[in-house]
Amino acid sequence: MPPEPGPIIRAVTAAALAVWRSWPFLAFFIGFFLAWEYAVILFKVPGYILPTPSEIVRRGWADIPRLIDYTLVTGMESVLGYLLAIAVGVPVGVAIAFWEPLRRTVYPFFVSLEMVPKIAFAPLFIAWLGFGLLPKVIIVVLVCFFPVALNSIHAFGSLSDELTRFCRSTGAGRLRTFWKVRLPAALPQCFVGFKYAALNATVGATIAEFMGSDQGLGFYINIATGNMRPDLAFAGIFFLTLLGLALFGCITLAEKLLIPWHITQRRH
Repeated sequence: MPPEPGPIIRAVTAAALAVWRSWPFLAFFIGFFLAWEYAVILFKVPGYILPTPSEIVRRGWADIPRLIDYTLVTGMESVLGYLLAIAVGVPVGVAIAFWEPLRRTVYPFFVSLEMVPKIAFAPLFIAWLGFGLLPKVIIVVLVCFFPVALNSIHAFGSLSDELTRFCRSTGAGRLRTFWKVRLPAALPQCFVGFKYAALNATVGATIAEFMGSDQGLGFYINIATGNMRPDLAFAGIFFLTLLGLALFGCITLAEKLLIPWHITQRRH
Protein backbone atom coordinates (compact mmCIF):
# COMPACT_ATOMS: atom_id res chain seq x y z
CA MET A 1 0.00 0.00 0.00
CA PRO A 2 1.28 3.54 -0.72
CA PRO A 3 2.20 5.56 2.38
CA GLU A 4 -0.34 7.96 3.83
CA PRO A 5 0.29 11.60 2.83
CA GLY A 6 1.66 13.79 5.59
CA PRO A 7 -0.29 16.63 7.21
CA ILE A 8 1.52 19.28 5.15
CA ILE A 9 0.68 17.53 1.88
CA ARG A 10 -2.94 17.12 2.95
CA ALA A 11 -3.17 20.80 3.89
CA VAL A 12 -1.63 21.92 0.57
CA THR A 13 -3.97 19.61 -1.35
CA ALA A 14 -7.01 20.93 0.52
CA ALA A 15 -5.93 24.53 -0.14
CA ALA A 16 -5.41 23.80 -3.84
CA LEU A 17 -8.85 22.19 -4.09
CA ALA A 18 -10.43 25.18 -2.32
CA VAL A 19 -8.78 27.59 -4.77
CA TRP A 20 -9.87 25.45 -7.73
CA ARG A 21 -13.47 25.30 -6.52
CA SER A 22 -13.58 29.06 -5.95
CA TRP A 23 -12.36 30.02 -9.43
CA PRO A 24 -15.82 31.23 -10.58
CA PHE A 25 -15.92 33.69 -7.71
CA LEU A 26 -12.36 34.82 -8.38
CA ALA A 27 -13.14 35.30 -12.06
CA PHE A 28 -16.26 37.32 -11.23
CA PHE A 29 -14.32 39.37 -8.66
CA ILE A 30 -11.54 40.24 -11.13
CA GLY A 31 -14.00 40.91 -13.96
CA PHE A 32 -16.10 43.22 -11.77
CA PHE A 33 -13.17 45.44 -10.86
CA LEU A 34 -11.81 45.46 -14.40
CA ALA A 35 -15.22 46.57 -15.66
CA TRP A 36 -15.33 49.25 -12.95
CA GLU A 37 -11.84 50.49 -13.84
CA TYR A 38 -12.42 50.81 -17.57
CA ALA A 39 -16.02 52.06 -17.27
CA VAL A 40 -14.82 55.04 -15.21
CA ILE A 41 -12.10 55.77 -17.77
CA LEU A 42 -14.38 55.23 -20.78
CA PHE A 43 -17.21 57.43 -19.52
CA LYS A 44 -14.81 59.97 -17.99
CA VAL A 45 -16.46 59.89 -14.57
CA PRO A 46 -14.89 62.52 -12.28
CA GLY A 47 -12.76 61.12 -9.49
CA TYR A 48 -14.69 63.01 -6.84
CA ILE A 49 -17.81 61.05 -7.86
CA LEU A 50 -16.42 57.56 -8.53
CA PRO A 51 -12.68 56.81 -8.45
CA THR A 52 -11.13 53.84 -10.21
CA PRO A 53 -10.12 50.77 -8.15
CA SER A 54 -6.46 51.47 -8.94
CA GLU A 55 -6.82 54.99 -7.54
CA ILE A 56 -8.54 53.62 -4.42
CA VAL A 57 -5.66 51.18 -3.88
CA ARG A 58 -3.03 53.87 -4.42
CA ARG A 59 -4.64 56.40 -2.08
CA GLY A 60 -5.53 53.77 0.50
CA TRP A 61 -1.99 52.42 0.55
CA ALA A 62 -0.66 55.91 1.19
CA ASP A 63 -2.95 56.12 4.26
CA ILE A 64 -2.48 52.52 5.40
CA PRO A 65 -1.23 53.24 8.98
CA ARG A 66 -4.37 55.21 9.84
CA LEU A 67 -6.61 52.63 8.18
CA ILE A 68 -5.03 49.83 10.22
CA ASP A 69 -5.37 51.81 13.47
CA TYR A 70 -9.03 52.57 12.81
CA THR A 71 -9.69 48.96 11.77
CA LEU A 72 -8.38 47.83 15.15
CA VAL A 73 -10.65 50.32 16.92
CA THR A 74 -13.78 49.22 15.04
CA GLY A 75 -12.74 45.59 15.40
CA MET A 76 -12.44 45.91 19.18
CA GLU A 77 -15.88 47.53 19.40
CA SER A 78 -17.42 44.84 17.20
CA VAL A 79 -15.80 41.85 18.92
CA LEU A 80 -16.50 43.07 22.47
CA GLY A 81 -20.13 43.82 21.69
CA TYR A 82 -20.54 40.54 19.82
CA LEU A 83 -19.08 38.41 22.61
CA LEU A 84 -21.17 40.21 25.23
CA ALA A 85 -24.30 39.64 23.13
CA ILE A 86 -23.56 35.89 23.02
CA ALA A 87 -22.67 35.76 26.72
CA VAL A 88 -26.00 37.36 27.63
CA GLY A 89 -28.24 36.19 24.76
CA VAL A 90 -27.65 32.44 25.06
CA PRO A 91 -28.42 32.18 28.82
CA VAL A 92 -31.47 34.41 28.35
CA GLY A 93 -32.62 32.20 25.49
CA VAL A 94 -32.14 29.05 27.59
CA ALA A 95 -34.08 30.57 30.51
CA ILE A 96 -37.00 31.59 28.29
CA ALA A 97 -37.04 28.22 26.51
CA PHE A 98 -37.25 26.27 29.80
CA TRP A 99 -39.42 28.54 31.94
CA GLU A 100 -43.01 29.06 30.89
CA PRO A 101 -43.63 32.42 32.70
CA LEU A 102 -40.70 34.01 30.85
CA ARG A 103 -41.91 32.53 27.57
CA ARG A 104 -45.30 34.16 28.09
CA THR A 105 -43.98 37.58 29.15
CA VAL A 106 -40.37 38.31 28.11
CA TYR A 107 -40.46 36.49 24.77
CA PRO A 108 -43.28 38.64 23.26
CA PHE A 109 -41.45 41.71 24.56
CA PHE A 110 -38.26 40.65 22.77
CA VAL A 111 -40.16 40.01 19.54
CA SER A 112 -41.74 43.48 19.77
CA LEU A 113 -38.42 45.15 20.56
CA GLU A 114 -36.77 43.40 17.61
CA MET A 115 -39.05 45.44 15.34
CA VAL A 116 -37.47 48.69 16.60
CA PRO A 117 -34.35 49.83 14.70
CA LYS A 118 -31.61 49.59 17.30
CA ILE A 119 -29.63 52.33 15.59
CA ALA A 120 -32.28 54.79 16.78
CA PHE A 121 -30.83 54.38 20.26
CA ALA A 122 -27.30 55.39 19.16
CA PRO A 123 -27.72 59.18 19.61
CA LEU A 124 -29.16 58.61 23.08
CA PHE A 125 -26.30 56.40 24.26
CA ILE A 126 -23.74 58.83 22.84
CA ALA A 127 -25.48 61.74 24.58
CA TRP A 128 -25.55 59.83 27.87
CA LEU A 129 -22.12 58.15 27.75
CA GLY A 130 -19.99 60.36 25.50
CA PHE A 131 -17.85 59.48 22.49
CA GLY A 132 -15.80 56.67 24.02
CA LEU A 133 -15.82 52.91 23.61
CA LEU A 134 -18.79 52.09 25.86
CA PRO A 135 -21.68 53.51 23.77
CA LYS A 136 -20.39 51.79 20.62
CA VAL A 137 -20.15 48.44 22.42
CA ILE A 138 -23.68 48.86 23.77
CA ILE A 139 -25.03 49.52 20.27
CA VAL A 140 -23.26 46.39 18.96
CA VAL A 141 -24.71 44.38 21.86
CA LEU A 142 -28.22 45.62 21.01
CA VAL A 143 -27.81 44.82 17.32
CA CYS A 144 -26.41 41.32 17.99
CA PHE A 145 -28.40 40.33 21.09
CA PHE A 146 -31.79 39.71 19.52
CA PRO A 147 -30.68 37.31 16.74
CA VAL A 148 -28.69 35.35 19.31
CA ALA A 149 -31.46 35.28 21.93
CA LEU A 150 -34.34 34.51 19.56
CA ASN A 151 -32.48 31.70 17.80
CA SER A 152 -31.40 30.28 21.17
CA ILE A 153 -35.03 30.25 22.35
CA HIS A 154 -36.04 28.38 19.21
CA ALA A 155 -33.05 26.00 19.43
CA PHE A 156 -33.46 24.94 23.05
CA GLY A 157 -37.25 24.83 22.89
CA SER A 158 -37.52 22.66 19.77
CA LEU A 159 -36.36 19.30 21.15
CA SER A 160 -39.10 16.70 20.59
CA ASP A 161 -41.03 15.34 23.57
CA GLU A 162 -40.27 11.78 22.45
CA LEU A 163 -36.53 12.34 22.72
CA THR A 164 -36.96 13.99 26.13
CA ARG A 165 -38.99 11.02 27.41
CA PHE A 166 -36.41 8.61 26.00
CA CYS A 167 -33.61 10.39 27.90
CA ARG A 168 -35.62 10.19 31.12
CA SER A 169 -36.31 6.49 30.55
CA THR A 170 -32.56 5.82 30.45
CA GLY A 171 -32.19 7.38 33.89
CA ALA A 172 -30.48 10.56 32.67
CA GLY A 173 -31.17 13.58 34.86
CA ARG A 174 -32.02 17.07 33.64
CA LEU A 175 -28.43 18.29 33.71
CA ARG A 176 -27.05 15.25 31.90
CA THR A 177 -29.84 15.44 29.33
CA PHE A 178 -29.02 19.10 28.74
CA TRP A 179 -25.29 18.56 28.16
CA LYS A 180 -25.56 15.31 26.21
CA VAL A 181 -28.71 15.87 24.17
CA ARG A 182 -30.25 19.34 24.31
CA LEU A 183 -27.06 21.39 23.86
CA PRO A 184 -25.70 19.41 20.86
CA ALA A 185 -29.16 19.43 19.27
CA ALA A 186 -29.47 23.19 19.79
CA LEU A 187 -26.03 24.22 18.52
CA PRO A 188 -26.86 24.20 14.77
CA GLN A 189 -29.77 26.60 15.26
CA CYS A 190 -27.70 28.70 17.69
CA PHE A 191 -25.01 29.11 15.04
CA VAL A 192 -27.62 30.52 12.69
CA GLY A 193 -28.12 33.33 15.21
CA PHE A 194 -24.36 33.67 15.78
CA LYS A 195 -23.72 34.09 12.05
CA TYR A 196 -26.54 36.58 11.61
CA ALA A 197 -25.24 38.56 14.59
CA ALA A 198 -21.70 38.47 13.17
CA LEU A 199 -23.00 40.12 10.00
CA ASN A 200 -24.57 42.88 12.10
CA ALA A 201 -21.68 43.50 14.51
CA THR A 202 -19.53 45.68 12.27
CA VAL A 203 -22.66 47.43 10.96
CA GLY A 204 -23.65 48.44 14.49
CA ALA A 205 -20.14 49.64 15.34
CA THR A 206 -19.81 51.64 12.13
CA ILE A 207 -23.17 53.39 12.42
CA ALA A 208 -22.45 54.20 16.06
CA GLU A 209 -19.21 55.81 14.88
CA PHE A 210 -21.16 57.76 12.27
CA MET A 211 -23.31 59.21 15.06
CA GLY A 212 -20.40 60.45 17.11
CA SER A 213 -16.77 59.39 17.32
CA ASP A 214 -13.24 60.61 16.86
CA GLN A 215 -11.77 57.31 15.63
CA GLY A 216 -12.75 54.09 13.89
CA LEU A 217 -13.62 53.19 10.31
CA GLY A 218 -17.06 54.80 10.55
CA PHE A 219 -15.41 58.06 11.57
CA TYR A 220 -12.84 57.65 8.78
CA ILE A 221 -15.53 57.11 6.10
CA ASN A 222 -17.59 59.99 7.45
CA ILE A 223 -14.65 62.42 7.29
CA ALA A 224 -13.58 61.16 3.83
CA THR A 225 -17.04 61.68 2.33
CA GLY A 226 -17.32 65.10 3.99
CA ASN A 227 -14.04 66.10 2.35
CA MET A 228 -15.20 64.80 -1.06
CA ARG A 229 -12.64 61.98 -0.98
CA PRO A 230 -14.55 58.90 -2.19
CA ASP A 231 -11.24 57.14 -2.86
CA LEU A 232 -10.44 57.13 0.88
CA ALA A 233 -14.07 56.31 1.72
CA PHE A 234 -13.92 53.23 -0.51
CA ALA A 235 -10.62 52.24 1.11
CA GLY A 236 -12.34 52.42 4.51
CA ILE A 237 -15.25 50.35 3.19
CA PHE A 238 -12.78 47.75 1.91
CA PHE A 239 -11.17 47.41 5.34
CA LEU A 240 -14.61 47.28 6.93
CA THR A 241 -15.49 44.41 4.58
CA LEU A 242 -12.33 42.54 5.53
CA LEU A 243 -13.17 43.00 9.21
CA GLY A 244 -16.68 41.62 8.75
CA LEU A 245 -15.40 38.66 6.72
CA ALA A 246 -12.80 37.88 9.40
CA LEU A 247 -15.44 37.82 12.14
CA PHE A 248 -17.81 35.70 10.05
CA GLY A 249 -14.94 33.35 9.15
CA CYS A 250 -14.08 32.84 12.83
CA ILE A 251 -17.69 31.87 13.59
CA THR A 252 -17.76 29.51 10.60
CA LEU A 253 -14.53 27.87 11.81
CA ALA A 254 -15.96 27.49 15.32
CA GLU A 255 -19.05 25.88 13.82
CA LYS A 256 -16.94 23.35 11.92
CA LEU A 257 -15.01 22.49 15.09
CA LEU A 258 -18.01 22.24 17.42
CA ILE A 259 -20.58 20.50 15.21
CA PRO A 260 -18.60 18.55 12.58
CA TRP A 261 -21.30 15.84 12.71
CA HIS A 262 -24.08 18.11 11.43
CA ILE A 263 -25.33 17.62 7.88
CA THR A 264 -24.47 21.19 6.87
CA GLN A 265 -20.81 20.49 7.67
CA ARG A 266 -20.65 17.02 6.17
CA ARG A 267 -21.91 18.39 2.83
CA HIS A 268 -18.70 20.44 2.59
